[in-house]
Amino acid sequence: MTAEVEQAYAEVERLTRARARNFAYGIMVLPKVKRRAIAAIYAFAREVDDVADGNAPTDEKRVRLEELHRRLDVPPDGAAMWVALADARERFPISAQALHDLVDGGLADLDRSRYETFDELRDYCSHVAGAVGVACIGVYGADQPQRAEALGIALQLINVMRDVQEDWQLGRVYLPQDELASFGVGEEDIAAGRLTPAWQALMAYQSARARTYLEDGLTLLGYLDRRSAACVGTFAGLYRATLERIEASGFDVFGGPPQLSTLTKLRIVGANLI
Repeated sequence: MTAEVEQAYAEVERLTRARARNFAYGIMVLPKVKRRAIAAIYAFAREVDDVADGNAPTDEKRVRLEELHRRLDVPPDGAAMWVALADARERFPISAQALHDLVDGGLADLDRSRYETFDELRDYCSHVAGAVGVACIGVYGADQPQRAEALGIALQLINVMRDVQEDWQLGRVYLPQDELASFGVGEEDIAAGRLTPAWQALMAYQSARARTYLEDGLTLLGYLDRRSAACVGTFAGLYRATLERIEASGFDVFGGPPQLSTLTKLRIVGANLI
């Protein structure tokens, strides 16, 4: 491995430790070569998110995201993320389509800020966290993209619940519009942070669905080697703990997302290593 590649991997691992809320705790249990490859995938996903959620004009964001599409198909130009990702793609069968799907997910955030039905939201989720799962499965070493996608969708659905306030501030509502109407919740309730019985019923419905996808996605563990299973189990455990805290609060997510302590995170890591 050249010095350039070593430095590139060091940079994407540093980024993962600095920016990932839960990702870094999962990948810490992986062998070095797999940990680095997953960090490279994370760094790419982070780049997509940073462009889509940034302050640049929409047209500029679109150009930058389309450029990510293009650069996935050409040799790296020396930037750390691209060097690390290119090396990881040479070592592991990382789905190119999954990486392109990630970019399409970022483009979707430019084109729409509301989702009429859960089917529309599910398609979006499959292009973001679902695509991350499919990209990572090539590193873990199991040909189970559907299970990986289901787990990714579960984690994204928990993100949707956790980040209601943050998304509102970005002008986005990911909760399906038909379900908001069905439960009698208006966007003005989200804006005002109203913790009403209707809101709690709506969120309990979202929670039950996320748990269904989570249980489906966790069937992936039986197809993975021990350390890859520990990694994925840690991701799932951290998100399950977040969901449990949301539920325990009566679905009061208006004061910001619940925080897991470092000790709690390490306990979840340890539980998955047993």
